[in-house]
Amino acid sequence: MGEDSRPGPATEVFVAHRNLLFTVAYEMLGSAADAEDVLQETWLRWMTVDLGTVRDQRAYLVQIATRQALNRLRTLGRRKESYVGPWLPEPLLTTPDVAEDVELADSVSTAMLLVMETLTPVERAVFVLREVFQFGYDEIAEAVGKSSPAVRQIAHRARAHVAARRPLGAVSPAESRAALEAFQRAVETGDLQSLLDILAPDVVAVGDGGGVKRAMPRPVVGADKVARLLAVGLDLVGAALSLEAVQVNGSPALLLRLDGEIDSVMTLRVEGGLVTGIYTVRNPEKLSRIERETTLSR
Repeated sequence: MGEDSRPGPATEVFVAHRNLLFTVAYEMLGSAADAEDVLQETWLRWMTVDLGTVRDQRAYLVQIATRQALNRLRTLGRRKESYVGPWLPEPLLTTPDVAEDVELADSVSTAMLLVMETLTPVERAVFVLREVFQFGYDEIAEAVGKSSPAVRQIAHRARAHVAARRPLGAVSPAESRAALEAFQRAVETGDLQSLLDILAPDVVAVGDGGGVKRAMPRPVVGADKVARLLAVGLDLVGAALSLEAVQVNGSPALLLRLDGEIDSVMTLRVEGGLVTGIYTVRNPEKLSRIERETTLSR
């Protein structure tokens, strides 16, 4: 390769921070496709910047990405209003190192992304940048167009809001794996009692078909209802179904195939050794990336 074909300094900086920028955008949007669009918009704006004027390149790039993600969040909000059935974040097949970073894994888990859906766009941006990526209040203020004191208040409010709704305490990867293995065995054997044994009494099951694939029109609550729903549904497809244990959003999950074709992804929320949440994505538009790993980083 000739010297002239080497990437320029701006390109090298962008590439070095690309995974971080994608992670920030994904945590704000819950959609990989929209996060990729944010990266493209960030790149275009970054190419117009005079690097000599930038003191902290990482922070500057994140500020650009955050502004673009905030714009897209407002558009997404309108799109979700007309979404058919429950909306779930796009599941990502993640690398093993994501699970090892407990804080990162928690922040990208389906359960946490659903909690963050209840924040306003600015609250979500502030929460992600402060609690997950540890940016300073002044840097966040630049990104969201607020004063530093205002950002402190927003961060406090968002933290309290999330704390009241987030899953109780971090779960070790080993505990999550053990629960998934027990759940998978129960599903594969069709043993209703084994399913009941691994499900928490107040377990919630949510399905996202996007109006394209059949899914639960509303959440189903309670171990007995959820176990029977799973048993009936799996009995209908029978031997055509196969389950594969995978890492999705930093947590153990199941990839379901029907006749060899990907049908859905099922992620679990585990607390106290029991499954407290089951999130099944069947919408094909949200499964386009599920066979290739996505690298997330802080």
